[in-house]
Amino acid sequence: MPILAATRSSYPVPATERPTPQADDVRLIGVTMSYARGREICGQGERANHVYKVIRGAVRSFRMLSDGRRQICDFYLPGDIFGIELGGERRETAEALADTVLLVARRSALIDEEDGPMARQLWRLAVAELQRSQDHVLTLGRRSASERVASFLVDLSDRLGAGEDLELPMSRQDIADYLGLTIETVSRSLTQLQAIGMIKVGGCRLIHLCRPAALADLCE
Repeated sequence: MPILAATRSSYPVPATERPTPQADDVRLIGVTMSYARGREICGQGERANHVYKVIRGAVRSFRMLSDGRRQICDFYLPGDIFGIELGGERRETAEALADTVLLVARRSALIDEEDGPMARQLWRLAVAELQRSQDHVLTLGRRSASERVASFLVDLSDRLGAGEDLELPMSRQDIADYLGLTIETVSRSLTQLQAIGMIKVGGCRLIHLCRPAALADLCE
């Protein structure tokens, strides 16, 4: 894992990378590190010694189920912070979806500030992530395949600040593993959404949201 900046720093995230407001308030002190596409950042069951902030690129977190299947738990985008664990061990594995730069901070430094403003900001982030996880459970349990895909596209566009033109940082297999679908079902759902004029698919990773408001209504 080559270190891009070996000095301790509070890394400024460019405004064009659209960090989430809560995460942008958290000024982690650490080092910037580079991870190639597919490189493991931290592994399930390892000691949770560090917290990470995405500077560039994207990260997926997942668990391996007892039957050998992979369940993707979340995607982290520029500005997002991840790796905040309640216990001392990692509950998930994290991998770089693309060539990715992270700010890596020691967890012990954050624990030492448990009564300070940093702790309150991290608490808000943890609550926001819990709410997103709850919404995800609702998506898996109550929505059709097309509604799951529509909800995913709307949420991703909002988090990336992408507007109507969305470039997916993850593959369709990643989306399928996140939504509890097969890759064939994801592709079929995209085709259905395109057929009714909601989106326009411009290749494997490019999606134009033709009717963003109507697409969001499908998720209600």
